[in-house]
Amino acid sequence: MTKINSLANIFDGWNGYQTSLVNAVAPLTREQLLWRPSPNSRSVGETARHVSLGRITWFARMGAPGSAELVNRIHHWEKDSDGNQDIVEDSIPITEQADELVSWLEITWEMIGKTLSTWEVSDLAQSYRHTWNGKTYSVSRQWTIWRILSHDIHHGGELSLLLGLQGIEAFELSDLFGHIILPPLADEP
Repeated sequence: MTKINSLANIFDGWNGYQTSLVNAVAPLTREQLLWRPSPNSRSVGETARHVSLGRITWFARMGAPGSAELVNRIHHWEKDSDGNQDIVEDSIPITEQADELVSWLEITWEMIGKTLSTWEVSDLAQSYRHTWNGKTYSVSRQWTIWRILSHDIHHGGELSLLLGLQGIEAFELSDLFGHIILPPLADEP
């Protein structure tokens, strides 16, 4: 049973969105993953990879449970002009293999799931320092979790569109918007 103040309880449903992302990516062929709507756009596979790597980058910044292990799996990082570490995404050549993309979605979800089951509401106020555009901010865990949740939703919508443009149905992600966790049935009146 999930505790009422557990983040897993508060963010219930995100796990369903994760499932919808995996179910959309898993059956794709190499050609479908390589498809891009224009030369300067991300491919389907690059978009799926970006979801996973964004999770690692931001969860590591706040020291989330399980993030250090994933950081160690990434061998190419670069510093931006503010000194922040960012993953060199194209150094991870998984964008042509659905099983590898699914694996990264799953291992990064394990990190998120561990964070949501370990932290409680009171942990959301903890913050860390992050510099962006030359200004240093006090960034809360709440802000970071919302950032990645919205990042997942944004790029999941992008995946849905990219697949739709290829005539590929990803029912859960497209028609149900990744919202596959049903609420409990109502009691009889």
